[in-house]
Amino acid sequence: MASISVDDLRITYGDTVAVDGLSFTADGGRITALLGPNGAGKTSTVEALEGYRPIAGGTARVLGLDPHRDHHALVPHLGVMLQRGGVYPMMGPAQALGLFARYYDDPADPAGLLDQVGLTRVARTPWRRLSGGEQQRLSLALALVGKPKVLFLDEPTAGVDPEGRLLVRELIAAQREQGITVLLTTHELAEAERLADHVIIIDHGRALASGTPAELAAGANDGSIRFTTVAGLDLDALATVVGAGSVLVESAPGSYRLRPAPGLTVGDAVARLTTWLAESGHTLGDLRTGPSLEEAYLAITGSRGEPEEVIDQTHGRRRGRGGRGSGGSGGSRRRTRSTTGSTGGDR
Repeated sequence: MASISVDDLRITYGDTVAVDGLSFTADGGRITALLGPNGAGKTSTVEALEGYRPIAGGTARVLGLDPHRDHHALVPHLGVMLQRGGVYPMMGPAQALGLFARYYDDPADPAGLLDQVGLTRVARTPWRRLSGGEQQRLSLALALVGKPKVLFLDEPTAGVDPEGRLLVRELIAAQREQGITVLLTTHELAEAERLADHVIIIDHGRALASGTPAELAAGANDGSIRFTTVAGLDLDALATVVGAGSVLVESAPGSYRLRPAPGLTVGDAVARLTTWLAESGHTLGDLRTGPSLEEAYLAITGSRGEPEEVIDQTHGRRRGRGGRGSGGSGGSRRRTRSTTGSTGGDR
């Protein structure tokens, strides 16, 4: 039986429907990520699973229990990491963990947890004087002190510095190895791609897609090669070297997307690309032969924000995606070239 089971879940706030027929499961020993834009229903769903939000329809079960009706029996088995708050401002990490540990019959060692999250040095520093990243790491430790069977994490790496982010990832991954069910919400798509075994993309309270990060990315694969190097490459020269009909886009300074010409294999295109960069004295950064989870997410939700601005180098005009006129300089400048000499939007 799945540790978390949601079937046709419906949550309302008056006449507003926050979650509308959502269904998914999450198993032990796996990290499941809920992704979606603001207002998609992620927080409402998690609050219902924690037992703090009543539901209007459908069912929600955690460890086979109804989170609302069986709340008292379920709470000892849950770990909840809030994105912000939850600790008295003058309480230090050691005191907070010691207090929370007393809520459980068999808690984890507070001193050991402090060491695991890298807070031993600031063990007596009041919460309000901790950095945002240190507060996040303490919140994770507080969620773990009861040795939970199910762990709910809300934006676990928000505001955490790179070193702390690596530590948090390792701790979360360690829970998976211990068979714990982890359900996290995050806006950091790269974080979900690194951590999650299963991803559910929701919007307007409904599931739009689900699968492993690789499966979701594969669904958005258009055959393009993504790579990074110095900004402002000679797009004409590189597109010509790769092959007639190839399309090259500088989507952001130093970030490029190359769509090889029909009939040209990805392997041949990569070989020609890397050879040209080396001969031109440019260092290749990241290189991917498929889309990222972020690109899949944007394709699925359509959350692209303002139209991207494209420079039409043939006529020297600015225009928005799809040929719409752009009256200002807003949007991100993007350079595009193909070997036919035409310029334009993302193909």
